[in-house]
Amino acid sequence: MLRISTAKEDELPYFYTTSFNEKEIEVGYLNETDRLYVLWENYLLPEGFLKAKPGNKLMITIPSDAGKYERSAIRLISCNDKGISNDLMIPLVKGKVIDDASVLNRHDYNSMVLYFIMVDRFFDGDLSNTKPIDDPDILPPANYHGGDIKGITKKLRDGYFQQLGINTIWISPINQNPEIGYVEYPAPNRKYSGYHGYWPISSSKIDHRFGKDKDLREMVEEAHRRGISVLIDFVSNHIHQEHPIMKTNPEWTSSMYLPDGTVNIRIWEEHRLTTWFDSFMPDLDYSKPEVVEAMTDSALYWLKKFNLDGFRHDATKHVSEDFWRALTLKIKKQRIADGKPTFQIGETFGSRELIDSYIGAGMVDGQFDFNLYFDSRTPFATDRESMENVANSLKESLRFYGHHNLMGNITGNHDMPRFISYAGGAMKFDEDDREAGWQRKIEVIDTNGYHRLMMLKAFLFTIPGIPVVYYGDEIGMPGANDPDSRRMMRFDSLKTFEQQVLDNTIDLGKLRRSNMALNYGNTKVLHASKDLMVFSRSYFGKTAIVAFNRSLEPQQINFSKPNFLNVNGLKAFRNSEFSIIGDDITMTLKPISYEILIN
Repeated sequence: MLRISTAKEDELPYFYTTSFNEKEIEVGYLNETDRLYVLWENYLLPEGFLKAKPGNKLMITIPSDAGKYERSAIRLISCNDKGISNDLMIPLVKGKVIDDASVLNRHDYNSMVLYFIMVDRFFDGDLSNTKPIDDPDILPPANYHGGDIKGITKKLRDGYFQQLGINTIWISPINQNPEIGYVEYPAPNRKYSGYHGYWPISSSKIDHRFGKDKDLREMVEEAHRRGISVLIDFVSNHIHQEHPIMKTNPEWTSSMYLPDGTVNIRIWEEHRLTTWFDSFMPDLDYSKPEVVEAMTDSALYWLKKFNLDGFRHDATKHVSEDFWRALTLKIKKQRIADGKPTFQIGETFGSRELIDSYIGAGMVDGQFDFNLYFDSRTPFATDRESMENVANSLKESLRFYGHHNLMGNITGNHDMPRFISYAGGAMKFDEDDREAGWQRKIEVIDTNGYHRLMMLKAFLFTIPGIPVVYYGDEIGMPGANDPDSRRMMRFDSLKTFEQQVLDNTIDLGKLRRSNMALNYGNTKVLHASKDLMVFSRSYFGKTAIVAFNRSLEPQQINFSKPNFLNVNGLKAFRNSEFSIIGDDITMTLKPISYEILIN
């Protein structure tokens, strides 16, 4: 018999942290719980470590072995006959609860703030390797612009990323790409260069336009000195037709034609493990063990040679599970076992079920939460759709990935139009987002778009997961889809609103990095309506209440706080007026704005 649950959210168990000492942790809970699971480092703690207390409280004894570990964690999850609770994660240092965010470092992944750099479009630090392809058929937006590894190193030394609160950077692929352009398969058949790095013709050589081996080593060393990790974009799904594999082992790729003669290009869903991305990009066949072995070795080569900290994986869903399990096993044996933490985040467009199927102990650590981004984009960018949709999508992500997940919460990326292009009125959701960039100059028309972008970023920096800033979004740089969303980064002569967005990004980065509630707190949606949304994060008495007003008018929000939420000493991050009377909180928000109450 299949029983369909009709349980309401307030009927499920809900856990929250209350207090701790050197040996024990106290947590409280709402509603009855039937089964309880408390784990330390994935070991289920015996009943002797748990003690029930009056008033729906539970004492957890910290295992003495935790004192031997620089980092470990207590995790908790429960259920009753209505469904599953939220989960808690309590980080430990040498067996002691971490209560001070200054203790966290770049290897505490729940405190990660990630910045995505498209190398060619970021900063030109070495004019000698600025060499666009000399081909009149390749228009400037599709050619090399000159950004390179030395340019990233320059910005590291300038303190640019530290100013933003960034502790991890992800750089686009730097493998050698072709020296000539290629015509894209679908109409209108434009010609492109490999400026983006996703057409590898070598598995071990750095593209000479981006720099040399010593430049990458120097950049990684500079990042590590500043407490910043470096992830490299690894392309495992395909190679370019000029890659040596096509001469030595052409049988390692799938056929560009299906058995019925259909061209197997960009059939993303029905043939996702074999489809080619373009006519000159053969898809690797991971049903062959020798292909798995060779490509996982290639990935390890980059990690080891340049002391990198992990990967952003391109086109994760298009690569067989055999590859992911083999790579993760090698990483655990050859990197993590040697005390070198290695983080992996994947890129999958699809359902939450599909995205989640690649996340786990033997797979990747997290993926980008595109579903949450797309569900949030329209409500934050326009006055269409309700903010209830955002709240419901957030709850759905927490149900799938957990309340302490490592999903990437994006401001945007290189494969879609910039958020502000919609929020600023330059583009419409129902138009051809790629052709728009070729047909007209996309600029911010409505300056309210900058405020909408600030709201989106406030959302991403305060929910569970990893905030991911796509280069240029820290200033509100516009653009249609690829390649217009990949303009050269601007650092100087910012307009007034761009400077405001940059200052706001800096403030949010500092807040996220310094606040334990925003890194490890439990999450609860307190209010959601057409134009308003409020949620809270809390961690051992540290509280953050985050509120949004999407409307064009000032709004007053009234909501009740849960009895476990500590509101003593709350202050408004952006100076909004608020009052607390008993359990009732009232806030007054300006048009198109957000507020964060923190103690």
